[in-house]
Amino acid sequence: MTRTILKFGGTSLGSADRIQSVAKRIIEIKKTTKEIVIVVSAMGKSTDHLVNLAKELSPNPAPREYDALLSTGENVSSSLLAMTLIGMGHPAISLSGIQAGVKTEDLHMKAKILCVETKRIEASLSEGTIVVISGFQGLNKFNDVTTIGRGGSDTSAVVFAASLNCKECNIFTDVDGVYTTDPRKVTNAKKLKSISYDEMLELASLGAGILHPRAVECAKENNIIIHVRSSFDASEGTRVMEVNTMEANKSVTGVTINEKEAIVSVLKVPDTPGFAGLLFTRLGEKGINIDMIIQNVEEQGNNNISFTVQSDDLDAAAAIAAEASKEIGAGAIKTDNKIAKVSAVGIGMISRPGVAAKMFKALGDANINILRIATSEIKISCAIPKADSIKALQVLHDVFELDA
Repeated sequence: MTRTILKFGGTSLGSADRIQSVAKRIIEIKKTTKEIVIVVSAMGKSTDHLVNLAKELSPNPAPREYDALLSTGENVSSSLLAMTLIGMGHPAISLSGIQAGVKTEDLHMKAKILCVETKRIEASLSEGTIVVISGFQGLNKFNDVTTIGRGGSDTSAVVFAASLNCKECNIFTDVDGVYTTDPRKVTNAKKLKSISYDEMLELASLGAGILHPRAVECAKENNIIIHVRSSFDASEGTRVMEVNTMEANKSVTGVTINEKEAIVSVLKVPDTPGFAGLLFTRLGEKGINIDMIIQNVEEQGNNNISFTVQSDDLDAAAAIAAEASKEIGAGAIKTDNKIAKVSAVGIGMISRPGVAAKMFKALGDANINILRIATSEIKISCAIPKADSIKALQVLHDVFELDA
């Protein structure tokens, strides 16, 4: 192997001892790999600390300054890891996302990467230097620092793999692969040897937390294998890749829970055309992703429209909904952040009818109330009371026999 991309998450870099362990792991890999590019996240919970500090001083921090602040966490990690490698006798250089040539769109806090100018990276690699890059960040056309959303270092790593013509991107994390569900919540969860891009994309989007959805999407578009593996041992993990060898053996591959969901409801919406388009256009312009949408027809020609968003977007979404409601003479805005979303995912659903019925019956038998439903070809999601989230996860893992 001549070139490889390695990404280490915040848990892997959470202390001086762990940074030294990561450096030793990199040096071991260097014995069989000529060129190594490392992408890093911020140490431990340092990003959370910066977010809390920002919001303590400014409840609604200016997006440009927010990005300038949060991007510092990854820079600390890359510098510390590079100096550790140098101290161990291996030439290394730390590069911020900006120095590494990452160009993004203008949007702050959730910017998309447009391209990577790899000249400086290639020059360092040609000299035998290990390149350590700050993930999660880039530069827009105004020469302002941008960040690409929480968990975005995964996306950075896959983008570098594509830009540097690598066929595989190694994501090192605090779990040793992708499981049928979160093994910290369901003890009989089973590690998967491989999983398709589409299934992983759904699981990541639904709160699995192992990979950033945009990282999976980028890997699929560029046919890059993502190898999810442990930072703490050398065992094989799970490869996210194109799976097209045979028909799926099971209808469901994994189940997941997202406890960071919230509902926004607009009451007494006049039954006239255009409101839904107005509301969801404005939400989209602010980068707020919408999941489950329900419209109920009420008495006297009025409707209620409700939708789910990520908890972090709740305040912004409610404000946008309130403004739109006022413009067209609708009623009050109600919110509920005491919900969770449980989902079943599997490409086998396409050819096996009855999966939804099995899921709904299992939740009903467990006395778990279903508040909302959303489906696609390979997933079924239900909004449920947050208090029932772990119970629901275990129930579905058992009913679909995912430990077999």
